Amino acid sequence: MADPFTPEALEAARKTFAGPVAFLKSAPTLEFLPGADVPEVAFAGRSNVGKSSLLNALTGRNALARTSNTPGRTQELNFFDVGTPLAFRLVDMPGYGFAKAPKDIVKKWRFLVNDFLRGRDVLKRALVLIDARHGIKEVDREILEMLDKAAVSYRLVLTKADKIKPTELAAVLEATATEARKRPAAHPDILSTSAETGLGIPELRAAVIEAIG
Repeated sequence: MADPFTPEALEAARKTFAGPVAFLKSAPTLEFLPGADVPEVAFAGRSNVGKSSLLNALTGRNALARTSNTPGRTQELNFFDVGTPLAFRLVDMPGYGFAKAPKDIVKKWRFLVNDFLRGRDVLKRALVLIDARHGIKEVDREILEMLDKAAVSYRLVLTKADKIKPTELAAVLEATATEARKRPAAHPDILSTSAETGLGIPELRAAVIEAIG
């Protein structure tokens, strides 16, 4: 299901992420966004999907993104600079779908994310993380709808692929790809990843570079 990235593309992506990667800033509201001067790739996913762990694995850093067992902890857009000179930015979007969050927090999340998606011209692609153990849930479909309506290109990425059997993973991959094909802004190919084993991390790096190219 994954793109046949060439060895050269995988190696170029590895080198890019082996270089400087640094936290820039958090933006609780749109007025705190950094200048729209370089391409951006955003990471979205429901709470506890393993987003922070995957960002750390992607960049080869242990603590670039904070990991937390508390759902809904990150309620800001977090920006990370990649490359010297600066080549592009990663955007860690606040997790969604946390059941215990107060309604005003959920409302604030929706306005922040929706406004960011609709008004960020340098946003080249969003990577939407889906827990391989559960597949696409209704809360995921909400963000997919937002991305479709905002005409933001996105790609679905399965996380925690090491936690299920290969046959189960194949079934989830097929179901996810079937849904992606029905959506106007979705990339047709799905990536399977594991922050723990490193599965799919080289391909994910290459997918980021491809998105900004």
